Amino acid sequence: MVSLDRFETFKTVVEAGSLTAAAERLGQTRAVVSFTLKRLEAELGVTLLTRNTRRLALTEAGERFYGRCLGMLEQARLAIEEARSEHTQLRGTLRITTTVEYALAKVVPALELFRRTHPELKVHLSTSSTHADLISERFDVAIRLGQVSDSNHRATQLATFKIFAVASPGFVAGLPGGEPRTFAALQQVQSLVHRRLGDLGLTHVESGEQFFFRPAAEQSRIVADNSSVLRGFALAGQGVAILPDWLVREDLESGRLCRLLNDYRFAEQGIYALYPDTRHLPLKVRVFIDFMKDHA
Repeated sequence: MVSLDRFETFKTVVEAGSLTAAAERLGQTRAVVSFTLKRLEAELGVTLLTRNTRRLALTEAGERFYGRCLGMLEQARLAIEEARSEHTQLRGTLRITTTVEYALAKVVPALELFRRTHPELKVHLSTSSTHADLISERFDVAIRLGQVSDSNHRATQLATFKIFAVASPGFVAGLPGGEPRTFAALQQVQSLVHRRLGDLGLTHVESGEQFFFRPAAEQSRIVADNSSVLRGFALAGQGVAILPDWLVREDLESGRLCRLLNDYRFAEQGIYALYPDTRHLPLKVRVFIDFMKDHA
């Protein structure tokens, strides 16, 4: 493939009228310009310029090629500017992935304001209970909750949130031993388990005693990969679920769900923005991450 640099040299020679003048414009020696021109002609297999001691003249093939050169160089310039604008201007498309429940609770309301602030930027939001592959699926940023274990990407913590053990009043009333008030008692109650939920730190408020709580999927009646689904089961009186405060706040305030283990605190969970580990972080990603730090 012929280098665009040779196209540029040929265009400059034609417009300057001589090799010497073209060399001055390009900041090169006359010999380098002459060599580049000869290489271009050899690669094309045609003579573009006739030379004598006084002036240069375009051949018929050279005139046609010069016209095409102008168009190709302009298209190349526009392509380069467009690619750079993805990194220096808030244009193009921002591709985001996160969970359904977090999108509805936090991302969608935030994007309304973000889009008004940056109207030239398009947003594609994908929601899934599974973790998308940012590279193969071409996402700019993923918002993930809990603990981040994917070391192939960079991560920025946006915020933290609390998690509660919750159940419906009807379910609690039907427990043989009544409401579980200790860590050991909670372990004996049928739980609604999130498939990706790992070990959870649990601390007694007064004594400071710490435990690790991990609902066992094999001992649970229901396992799901979506917090909204687990909330639905909890509201239906199917068991105890451990859910984010932002998801169940209204349920707790209305009494549809009640919080268990008030004398204990689960370790706060993180909200992270993950993005590909590239040398140049696009401006749209950087601005969106900074924006979400105030709205996560």
